[in-house]
Amino acid sequence: MNINFAINYGAKILKDKFIKNSYLDSEILLAEVINKDRKFLFLNLNKNLHNSDLNHFHKLIKKRSEGCPVAYLINKKFFWNSEFYVTNDTLIPRPDTELIVDSVLRLTKHRNNLNILEIGIGSGCIILSILKERENFIGTGIDISKKCVNISKINANNLKVSSRLKIFQSNVDKFNLGKYDLIVSNPPYIKTCKLKYLERDVAEFEPKLALDGGLDGLSEIRKVIKKSSELIKKNGKFILEIGFDQKNKVINLLKKEGFYINSTQKDFANNDRCIVSTKI
Repeated sequence: MNINFAINYGAKILKDKFIKNSYLDSEILLAEVINKDRKFLFLNLNKNLHNSDLNHFHKLIKKRSEGCPVAYLINKKFFWNSEFYVTNDTLIPRPDTELIVDSVLRLTKHRNNLNILEIGIGSGCIILSILKERENFIGTGIDISKKCVNISKINANNLKVSSRLKIFQSNVDKFNLGKYDLIVSNPPYIKTCKLKYLERDVAEFEPKLALDGGLDGLSEIRKVIKKSSELIKKNGKFILEIGFDQKNKVINLLKKEGFYINSTQKDFANNDRCIVSTKI
């Protein structure tokens, strides 16, 4: 079987299972199997594949047809300007979350030697992207999940910023180390009752710990805001990702904890997704 036939074969299986982007997913999985990029596929459509590669490809297509996200099948996801190692223990980095990185970089254009904290580091995609762009910043990350801590350490090493980052396994309520110029967080913010209605790729495969925001979707956000108000320096910036319908409630929570609201950023779907605030 050649590359062209394999791509079409995989895409048909995925399309029959109502998988979006069936051709793209088939191409990505085949490129991963033969350890080449997609450009190589297009330039070598008539090249025959080894049986061992075909068997591996068939297994990946089957898993994808059952809903397993591509990022978990190839253990990587591109975010901002870097590729991140991910497993099903971490939330898959999303383009909307790049709003946090973008906001930080715009706010710190003329700032040096800032000390950053990320609450809920996950794969490390947010704080590592910032540290990669700002070579004189130092960072701290916390996560309740030991597996997330280990994965973010791997990514920090891969991006060569581990010397400027400390990572701790900790519950947000129990973390009391240091004072920070800037705090970022993308906490769980989906209502428990809504989890089962998420797309299958998310609901069945991504970690509930990173998604479940409690009965009203705000239980983790409350903890993060309260802890951030204690750990942030006066005039420090706090940048928080939120659910599309949470803006007004979260703004009220922030104001109660002594934050001034600078702006609300919208995502690619024009939903409120990120709040920038200052500790006063």
